[in-house]
Amino acid sequence: MATSDPLSSLEGDMLDVAPGVKVVNGDIKATDHIERLPNVANGANGSMQNEHTNETVKHQCDVLVVGAGFSGITAIHRFRKLGLKVKCFEAGGDFGGVWYWNRYPGARVDSEAPFYQLNIPEVYRDFTFTQRFPGHVELRRYMAHIDNVLELRKDVTFDAQVISAVFDEAKGLWTVKTATGHEATCKYLMLASGLLHRKYTPDLPGLDRYKGKLVHSASYPEDLDCTGKKVGLVGAGATAVQITQELGKEAKELTVFLRRPSYCLPMGQRKMTEEEQTQWKSFYPSLFSSGRDSRVGFPADPKPQGALDVSAEERNAWFENTWKRGGFHYQLSAYSDTLINKESNRVVYDFWASKVRERLTDPKKQAIMAPKEPPYFFGTKRNPLENDYYEVLNQSNVQLVDLKASPLKTFEETGMRMEDGVLHDFDVVVLATGFDSFTGSLTTMGLKNTAGVDLKDLWKDGVHTFLGLTISGFPNMFMSYTPQAPTALSNGTTIIEAQVETIVDMVAKMERENVKSIEAKKDAEAQWKKALTDMANMTLLPYTSSWWDGSNIPGKKAEGMTYIGGINNYEKECRATMDGWKGFEVVAA
Repeated sequence: MATSDPLSSLEGDMLDVAPGVKVVNGDIKATDHIERLPNVANGANGSMQNEHTNETVKHQCDVLVVGAGFSGITAIHRFRKLGLKVKCFEAGGDFGGVWYWNRYPGARVDSEAPFYQLNIPEVYRDFTFTQRFPGHVELRRYMAHIDNVLELRKDVTFDAQVISAVFDEAKGLWTVKTATGHEATCKYLMLASGLLHRKYTPDLPGLDRYKGKLVHSASYPEDLDCTGKKVGLVGAGATAVQITQELGKEAKELTVFLRRPSYCLPMGQRKMTEEEQTQWKSFYPSLFSSGRDSRVGFPADPKPQGALDVSAEERNAWFENTWKRGGFHYQLSAYSDTLINKESNRVVYDFWASKVRERLTDPKKQAIMAPKEPPYFFGTKRNPLENDYYEVLNQSNVQLVDLKASPLKTFEETGMRMEDGVLHDFDVVVLATGFDSFTGSLTTMGLKNTAGVDLKDLWKDGVHTFLGLTISGFPNMFMSYTPQAPTALSNGTTIIEAQVETIVDMVAKMERENVKSIEAKKDAEAQWKKALTDMANMTLLPYTSSWWDGSNIPGKKAEGMTYIGGINNYEKECRATMDGWKGFEVVAA
């Protein structure tokens, strides 16, 4: 593993799509701050937070869901259909999860419609997206629509960050507390706190000395205007790519600091009409079913041959075909040995680099962003999608600083001084430095096992789960969008539904069999981790460090945290354990 480092548009008419929202030149924009709905609502148990006292507000429920993004929404809906009483605590002020917090310029999902939505007919029946890859404003509009259709809000308490969760073995109940004075007791605890939630700010030398505007992409002020300003952007991952495309067009100067480039793929963004989507909705059940029975959540047509098993002419023709489709199709429809054969991986990289160099013509910038020798194997870290990233990088007002060639020495009052003595002055510095991925949201909520040990201490030397759904020592606690699952390599909504629906079926079986609790066995966790590691070691993935293995966080154990066998195989393995509760300790009521 490599060592960690502290620095890691369409044309069209304007149309209104929702209050406070419009489409300008084909892109969804907020015309003002979207009015937030009330943050504290009546719960299913008739309880409400008293905002004028410190009185504890108590709830009793069958299932407590932590988080109200796609995972939490799916869990609330599915557990309700099971006839259980559900309550949800959400740290943010409204629905959306990562899309409640992500408001930086250009923020949008890189999973395409219609697949990036929930497979709930009463929800998708009356909703249409305006673009193939929806932006953050539109995604919050979608979340509001889900809430309106499913009447979720009555069971959710917002601004309720969980700080403690303890299990009473005698009673078979969890007690969960929040920083704002809520308390809930429940038989089942469902953690839906997200993959990329806890933002990471590196310990950059002299950062506290900087007197300009400093922002992190995960808490970007919506009213920040960089027009005519000098802006420094630290990072070159998916978030930084999207920010670069926007700020490069408005800033007087934009300087991007990076350690290594991302291998970006063409998004192929386009407008989608209501008529088009209405006609396709008859096929949605088949599309969603195909996505669920696939490796990553999108139906694809990968080649069964190796990349070097065909002629260069045939290979390049196929590369051109998949490249023109946009999205992730260049990866999804790749040759079978792309991630296991170094020579095949190289021809995939070389074709990609040739495409980038056609658009990024500045030789110095080419050498940083699409070097002749690949800095890492293709597909072993996230490939962001882009619209005009390389055209923006080609602009004379956009500069690149390779941090390997010119490392940061320190921040100063006016900007960033490099080891070579050069001082870059900025009005604004944006840190697109990512998240404590996979585990960050789980290890900061005071989760204690039956021995009273905090999860953060249990995982300090590495992550242990069974199926990526349960953890030994935490009876009746389930989680989704998690480590040791196909999470990082999947369409978010597809893997979420696969996990949550499996968990709901587990709970339904427990209720039918009058089971008090189930808990993962330690040996089952060890076997699961070994199976995941063995699969990954057969590929090129372990050669590259990134947030996929946690190495972006100093002190965090670098390890593979992804099941690479595909969503379809993963779900089958998870469901197979329910026959006889393989891998679980079962306590009868």
